[in-house]
Amino acid sequence: MFNGKMKAVTFSYDDGVTQDKRLIEILNKYGLKATFNLNSGLLGKSNTLVRGGVTVNHNKIDPKDVKAVYSGHEVAAHTLTHPLLPNSTDSEVIRQVEEDRLNLSELFGYEVVGMAYPGGGVNNNERVAELIRKNTGIKYARTITSTYTYDPQTNLYRFNPTVYHVMENRKERLMELAEEFVNLAPETPKIFYVWGHSYEFDIADTWDYFEEFCKMISGRDDIFYGTNKEVLL
Repeated sequence: MFNGKMKAVTFSYDDGVTQDKRLIEILNKYGLKATFNLNSGLLGKSNTLVRGGVTVNHNKIDPKDVKAVYSGHEVAAHTLTHPLLPNSTDSEVIRQVEEDRLNLSELFGYEVVGMAYPGGGVNNNERVAELIRKNTGIKYARTITSTYTYDPQTNLYRFNPTVYHVMENRKERLMELAEEFVNLAPETPKIFYVWGHSYEFDIADTWDYFEEFCKMISGRDDIFYGTNKEVLL
């Protein structure tokens, strides 16, 4: 159970980009909690990405600002420089994850214990998960494989989220699952876990849609709203 409740909602957002500031304003408005997965070796760097023919900013928040920006939410690791870990050597997997975790722990003043695997496609496997479990201080690690379900999972080192957020072709699934979740009256614990990147809201300007979702999922007496650490550990 989650603080005496059978249902929990949590969010996970990657890369530490400046759009996180607008996202956090929305989450705070509705009393929602998220975990933000940062690459400590890339903080403060500027970049753009092209997604669906649209150029979007992919500027990382400056290290001097991150503590204030993410106040009230959890920060977790995302590796130092965002490599594809299954293609990395054992020692490099451990270095990328543990050095990022330690850097972020020092920067934020608390022990960072979570992470999200960086990259698309096949971005994790059992070898990588075992290396992280045995050689780092990480206690949970999120994949990018959506389950579209709400059941808790036993393997926290390859934890699969419920659903990707509001890319144009996924919008209806997000709201459909949310409506199903708020109407559940479960006898066993259930988790609704949403993940994504905040810069993606700029691609098709889906900020308002996401705020509608936040408004609908929030303020429920039977739901616990927490960070990944609060919900999973």
